[in-house]
Amino acid sequence: MNILKTLALTLTIVTASSCNNKTNKTTSEKVSEVKTELKKEKTMKVLFVLTSHDQLGDTGKKTGFWVEEFASPYYSLLDKGADITIATPKGGAAPIDPSSDSPDAATEATDRFNKDAAAKAKIANTSKLSDINADDFDAVFYPGGHGPLWDLANDATSIALIEKFNTQEKPVAFVCHAPAALKGVKGTDGKPLVNGKKVTGFTNTEEAAVGLTDVVPFLVEDMLSENGGIYSKKEDWAAYAIQDGNLITGQNPASSELVAEKLLESLK
Repeated sequence: MNILKTLALTLTIVTASSCNNKTNKTTSEKVSEVKTELKKEKTMKVLFVLTSHDQLGDTGKKTGFWVEEFASPYYSLLDKGADITIATPKGGAAPIDPSSDSPDAATEATDRFNKDAAAKAKIANTSKLSDINADDFDAVFYPGGHGPLWDLANDATSIALIEKFNTQEKPVAFVCHAPAALKGVKGTDGKPLVNGKKVTGFTNTEEAAVGLTDVVPFLVEDMLSENGGIYSKKEDWAAYAIQDGNLITGQNPASSELVAEKLLESLK
């Protein structure tokens, strides 16, 4: 009888232990599932910084940001679920370069933008750059157009913002004339951020081709080289983008999609 009691007690303990293990395993699995779900639900938050400048030097002509350089990356990121905030130095409406809104500059992305009331509303009511905190975003992207040569190149708020993104080792991306915004940006070593890094941007020959060499305050290619950047390029108007660490740059409007692809890859 004692043997039977002992055997019964042993079976009870084993059964209880087995149940506890199953319970623990189930709880662990549930925690793992929750963590996985949270990871999946994390939304990419990307800041787009556009120019507020709309005057093309003393020519009397208008400038601003280049639509394709905004639209292609905007939709590439938006379609991947990114939460995009648009900011400018002055806030409010961001000026569009009229040349970029012409039929010969049209692309699939610009056509989509022209039909997108929500995107247009965002462009008409951008946030003010001084109200932006880098801590709230995973990456920053600067579309080009000639406007940045006049305002973003010298904007203290923009410079400080890029430096903070870089310090946090977050992707910082620029295309065409937008690398102008890097002119006064320092790296963590106190040297120009582009110093010793592979970069590209609108070429001197592309600027000459559009007849604005003597109108712009400086040439993007020259500035990047003078600041110690390892500048490279392809033939004029060819799509070309390069990444060095968290710094991504593209040569011209045709390069905007490549820049977006590299930015997306960096956010994975």
